[in-house]
Amino acid sequence: MTGRRRFFGIAAAAAVASLTLGASAALAQEVTLKLHQFLPAQANVPKLVLDVWADNVERDSGGRIKVDRFPSMQLGGTPPELIDQAIDGIADVVWTVVGYTPGRFPSTEVFELPFMVADARAASSAYWQMFERHMKDTEFSDVHILATWVHGPGMFHTNRPVRHPADLQGMKIRGGSRMVNQLLELVGATPVGMPVPAVSEGLSKGVIDGATIPWEVTTALKVPELVHNHTEFEGTSLYVLTFVLAMNKAVYDGLPDDLRAVIDQNSGLEFSIFAGGTQADADGPARQVAVDLGNTIVTVPAAETAEWRTLVEPIYANWVAEMQGKGIDGQALIDEARTLIDAYAN
Repeated sequence: MTGRRRFFGIAAAAAVASLTLGASAALAQEVTLKLHQFLPAQANVPKLVLDVWADNVERDSGGRIKVDRFPSMQLGGTPPELIDQAIDGIADVVWTVVGYTPGRFPSTEVFELPFMVADARAASSAYWQMFERHMKDTEFSDVHILATWVHGPGMFHTNRPVRHPADLQGMKIRGGSRMVNQLLELVGATPVGMPVPAVSEGLSKGVIDGATIPWEVTTALKVPELVHNHTEFEGTSLYVLTFVLAMNKAVYDGLPDDLRAVIDQNSGLEFSIFAGGTQADADGPARQVAVDLGNTIVTVPAAETAEWRTLVEPIYANWVAEMQGKGIDGQALIDEARTLIDAYAN
């Protein structure tokens, strides 16, 4: 009898131990997220923004979440397909340019209007707030958005100097979005749509005469070595592009509550401002590369932008009319964006 009690006692203890070990194994189980994007791993956004996000998520989850990083479209497809890769689950998280899918997320274009944005942090803050109010449950309802931001001032990088719109006549210029392409047409250039990774080859082969990109991405693309003229604008930016960091909705919803909280605490307004500001801060070191190479940098003073502003002003009325056709109050979005940007600055 004593032996049988001892046996059942040992068996019971083993069963408890087995349950405990099983529970511990479940708690320690890793969730692996595939993060996909279009730039080389050493470029500023992957290095200074996306890696920071991924590292923080891994740390804050106590190692229970692992983020595998796939730069330069290593999971396949093209940059315009990234948002659908997040929706369809080919990737768990993607970073992409919203304008790579023209017209699909129309409300975001309010920040891409010419001479709309002067400060990336202020615009990124406004963008997130307007995303939550107007876009989260409409245009982006098929995906879970983690952050929204814009880059620093967009500008020209060309094979001959550009100071006035007339200087762009006959030039083929890469544009990064529908709105930028409209801008290029109005100032006399021929817009060529292409994702940013294709810029280096386009410049080296003469397919394009220049590109519109911010300073910070020029280093990864070797732009200052391929063309030696750069045109920047003081004050309000010629243009900016909008970005999203997006996550597959089912993957996000399927996380345990505590791990979903880790994602949440590394998402939202503060991270959006950090991302936009960090990207803009990287403009300075990249600009210095062009200076050190002896390139020509044309700076158009704010007081001399009138001819540029006059030419591109029709984009505003056209955009408002387009939005009205989609059932969106475009003028209200413009007014709200300006109010939020000003509120951040003050």
